[in-house]
Amino acid sequence: MITLLAKIFIQDKNTENPKTRKAYGTLCSVVGIFLNVLLFAGKYFAGFISGSIAIMADAFNNLSDAGASFITLVGFWFAGKKPDTEHPFGHGRFEYLSGLAVAMMILLMGFELAKNSVQKIIHPAEIDSGMITILILIVSICIKIYMVLYNKSIGRKIDSSAMKATASDSLSDSLATAAVLVSVLVSKFTGVNIDGICGVIVSVFILYSGYSVAKETISPLLGQPPEKEFVEKIYDIVMAHEDIRGIHDLVVHDYGPGRVMISLHTEVPGDDDIFKIHDLIDRIENELNEKLGCEAVIHMDPIETDNEAVNNMKKVVSGIVKQIHSELSIHDFRMVVGDTHTNLIFDVVIPYSIKENDEVIKEKIQRKITEYNDTYFAVMHIDRDYVR
Repeated sequence: MITLLAKIFIQDKNTENPKTRKAYGTLCSVVGIFLNVLLFAGKYFAGFISGSIAIMADAFNNLSDAGASFITLVGFWFAGKKPDTEHPFGHGRFEYLSGLAVAMMILLMGFELAKNSVQKIIHPAEIDSGMITILILIVSICIKIYMVLYNKSIGRKIDSSAMKATASDSLSDSLATAAVLVSVLVSKFTGVNIDGICGVIVSVFILYSGYSVAKETISPLLGQPPEKEFVEKIYDIVMAHEDIRGIHDLVVHDYGPGRVMISLHTEVPGDDDIFKIHDLIDRIENELNEKLGCEAVIHMDPIETDNEAVNNMKKVVSGIVKQIHSELSIHDFRMVVGDTHTNLIFDVVIPYSIKENDEVIKEKIQRKITEYNDTYFAVMHIDRDYVR
């Protein structure tokens, strides 16, 4: 159904286009609202005639899902708005905010269901497990599985955390409804009432789903490392140019899907024509924009490339740093030779995975360099790696 509707209503299939992303998000949200309202009506009817708290709770869970789809729809609409004077980086993060709102609704519904289910365990009531109820639950599971598949597929296609969150929610809903179906079948064939227990199981599924969705949407809002594949594409594009000798200080700023800004430093030969290098940097920035759809700002760091003493000493210091920790690296290496001592000036990149104190690391590096040559002194600046 989604594929057919997409062919009819979405002409441009380029998912890098914000308008196309908005169209896919709108389509999936509208279909989600329709299907969840349909499921609510069917389960409410089944819960009413059977007297099952688990079915009734599952029905209202679907109603909350319809509300969540509406929130996602609003999120895509706001995220698709163009930048303005108050929001020059666009409104893309509305998509993350809508995903977070969905998570809050899921958690609220999970807590309410858990409370009602515990009361049902304490005060059980007889349920009617007729064939109509069983049939409605089976159809509901099939519809939810279909929603999992299309939300996951479209979520991957447009790289949408909100759509992926909806897919996760639909999966937990299908498992929850399966638990309710089990309680109805057990009641029908054994006469044992496990309605309240299954209600608790359903609530656990819902709460875990809410937690997972919240985690996925909060991370990009707080600021998370970029995808490894995206970083590799940046390196491949930049390092494909002969005059670029190295990259460091790469930072990716995510303002929502399709709204990414990056900044990085490139090492270039210090004796080259500055106008030639400046033109190269401009061309690389344009290439990154065309191929990856991101705004790029590149700073150029001149380095000595033909000084054998500097190149050899850089290798020595790099090896010393690797001895202290394999994940450490250096860049912007320079040597200032004096009459009594030589300063080795460089930046040390320390990933956040290394918990050791920065000053302790610097002391270890200095000690190793002094052991190598007691007239060498390290002048170090600590950098952080924002892409690991």
